[in-house]
Amino acid sequence: MLPIYLKIPTLLLMILISGTSLAQTEDCTLGIGGKDSATLVEVFQLSEEQIAKMDIMVQELSIANRLFQDEIDILMKTHPQQTEEELTALAEKYKVLRDKMVINAKSYDIQLLQLFNPKQYKLYTELCAEVMRTPLLGFLPE
Repeated sequence: MLPIYLKIPTLLLMILISGTSLAQTEDCTLGIGGKDSATLVEVFQLSEEQIAKMDIMVQELSIANRLFQDEIDILMKTHPQQTEEELTALAEKYKVLRDKMVINAKSYDIQLLQLFNPKQYKLYTELCAEVMRTPLLGFLPE
């Protein structure tokens, strides 16, 4: 297992990628449910209770994302794609579904941030500043 100081650059990269992969945004997302939740646990030194709650959130997000992906798959298979107008309409419908996924993912990041103590939240804001992203708002850590 890597020491904590080696995990922070990995988390910074995750934040940077997750902040741009689903949408062009300046939000500092954590990417809960991503491939490396263990990094979140280590970097923020999550308690057993926080880990248990995060695991539930990851499962819920996975289910929601599967449903959104099913909708996208159906859209791609059934929507006409013969003309430029049809392709434009398809792109707009696809964007709506992707935006819903982004909003949902951010809501789970916020739920995790709500579990943070002040020290964890301070580290989060410092990491966000390092990658020049805006911390997610709408909550106050305990």
